[in-house]
Amino acid sequence: MLKTNIFAVLTLAFLGATSVMAANNPVLLNGAGATFPYPLYSKWFSEYAKANPSARINYQSIGSGGGIRQLLENTVDFGASDAPMTDEQLGKSKTPVLHIPTVLGAVAVTYNLPDLKQKIRLNSEVLAAIFLGKITKWSDPALAKLNPGVNFPKELPIVVAHRSDGSGTSAIFTDYLSKVSPEWREKVGAGTAVSWPTGLGGKGNEGVTGVIKQTPGSIGYVELIYAESNKLPVAQLQNKSKKFIEPSMKSVTSAASGSLASLPADFRVSITDAAGAESYPISGFTYLLVYQTMPADKGTTLVKFLKWAIADGQKMAEPLFYAPLPKAMIGKVAKKINEIKTH
Repeated sequence: MLKTNIFAVLTLAFLGATSVMAANNPVLLNGAGATFPYPLYSKWFSEYAKANPSARINYQSIGSGGGIRQLLENTVDFGASDAPMTDEQLGKSKTPVLHIPTVLGAVAVTYNLPDLKQKIRLNSEVLAAIFLGKITKWSDPALAKLNPGVNFPKELPIVVAHRSDGSGTSAIFTDYLSKVSPEWREKVGAGTAVSWPTGLGGKGNEGVTGVIKQTPGSIGYVELIYAESNKLPVAQLQNKSKKFIEPSMKSVTSAASGSLASLPADFRVSITDAAGAESYPISGFTYLLVYQTMPADKGTTLVKFLKWAIADGQKMAEPLFYAPLPKAMIGKVAKKINEIKTH
């Protein structure tokens, strides 16, 4: 009996020491990429570390383009992007890369018109014309026609704000404009980095938000939480059903719902300009980009985190203005996570 008790005590002591060692020497994962989901990822990584002291995750919010670049250079353990990697980019990776969708978000069109109390309405033609540099004043008749009763400033010039870095937010925004405007598609196109016809550049969603806040008459695009947290107004955009829709969790989820039946196995999909009366037209998934084969300690840690993110982590999305993954996707995403192999 005494030997049994001693064995139990020693076992508990060993497990306690192991737990302390894991907490003092956590497995470190380094990631980099999209600014679009950064507020949520910061929350996730902090909360996960509290619940799992054996893991620590560092993340650099440098833009989707930077995240893809560092992933291809093998300088991070995972990347993050709102724009799926292209076939060409995937072909450059030394090991296969998996796209793990984490949440959905809205690219909000926000502006700085200090004396205007009403929210403005924009359709695809006017939005494209503004970012092409063809509509240059807030008093333009095209804006007045969409916004009867709104007293726009008479001579205030429109200052376009856009990203200066490689950006998944830009990729979603320009993907939308390329779908709805033949002129935009021909002259500018879509991508994480394009040659902007006009405007001022800001680095990251934070940088564009800063340009808009500091520049009366400006208009730009940011992930919804950046507009909300900085108390910037957001435009109502006309969707495919000709309804004017604000970005919200409901309207983003509606945009995603139509793609679920034909969702590709690798999850690389565009949901901009989606059908549906309640769909917000500039919506998108955001992804963690992970190597399919990883060292055992890092791979095991990342798999555990990803499974937590698509379960417990989803509950933290809505308070930060992101839409959780549709429930119909969760099982498919879990299967994709299980494709990560360790060595």
